[in-house]
Amino acid sequence: MDKKNALRAGALAAGTTLMMLLMSSPALALTRDDGDDPGTGLSVGATLGLYVLLPLALFAIITGLVMVLDKSKIRVVKPGTAKAKAKA
Repeated sequence: MDKKNALRAGALAAGTTLMMLLMSSPALALTRDDGDDPGTGLSVGATLGLYVLLPLALFAIITGLVMVLDKSKIRVVKPGTAKAKAKA
């Protein structure tokens, strides 16, 4: 019975996806709208800097600030590490 339900769900998902693709019309993307004023395009370097390097830099800055400004004094010691250091 599970195989029949899985087949039915797959057919429904595939049919829905196919209908969505057929109903969307990419031909209308070529016509310009009133008031449409696109700017100049971005170069490859500007695109990579804006969408790759800038988010990575922001992530690194936020991570660094959290690590530096961490005020918690509680440090979790894993079990067994204190014994290993005492034996060495």
